[in-house]
Amino acid sequence: MRAPLCLLLLLAHAVDMLALYRKKKQAGTGLGGNCTGCVICSEENGCSACQQRLFLFIRREGIRQYGKCVHDCPLGFFGIRGQEANRCKKCGATCESCFSQDFCIRCKRRFHLYKGKCLPTCPPGTLTHQSTRECQEECEPSPWGSWSPCIHNGKTCGSGWGLETRVREAGPAKQEETASCQVLSESRKCPIKRPCPGERNPRQKNRKDRRQRKDRRLERRPRQHQRGSQ
Repeated sequence: MRAPLCLLLLLAHAVDMLALYRKKKQAGTGLGGNCTGCVICSEENGCSACQQRLFLFIRREGIRQYGKCVHDCPLGFFGIRGQEANRCKKCGATCESCFSQDFCIRCKRRFHLYKGKCLPTCPPGTLTHQSTRECQEECEPSPWGSWSPCIHNGKTCGSGWGLETRVREAGPAKQEETASCQVLSESRKCPIKRPCPGERNPRQKNRKDRRQRKDRRLERRPRQHQRGSQ
């Protein structure tokens, strides 16, 4: 009698341990991934219901799918909050990341972003930003401004020639459009006619030097003549 009773007790204990093992496995990491944050989680399909404020992300592999509860939806998905559940939904086929099904934030390769849409090419009147691949409105430049003073080495005098510059800026546009516009400028050679205040004209200075040398030569001649006559 004791042997069959002991066998039944061992069998019952084994069944309880197997049930406990399955329960721990379902609450931990099963084939569907981490069950952290799940309300309902199974070994085969992972999470099927999440705690409040978490999003249910369904990952598909062939004909099977596995659920996972996440705080933020992964790249290529956006979160939808509902009364019954919060879910991650996939972005459009040409969209790399999105805010909603109808508004893309960044496009996939070879597509251009324009007002939340991913287009093969930018529409007329727009240009492609090289780094973000966004279509930005073209800026209409204003008329050329006045020429600046003629300058050489930061001075408006003291040299024969200098440079003067004028610019044209973006015309009336929205603030985000103006930021992408470039200010155009051009320069040209110009004469600087007058010397700096307090400085003598180099030509006048050379003339004075020649006069002084001539006067000195004239002063020397009489002295030499007087010595010769003695």
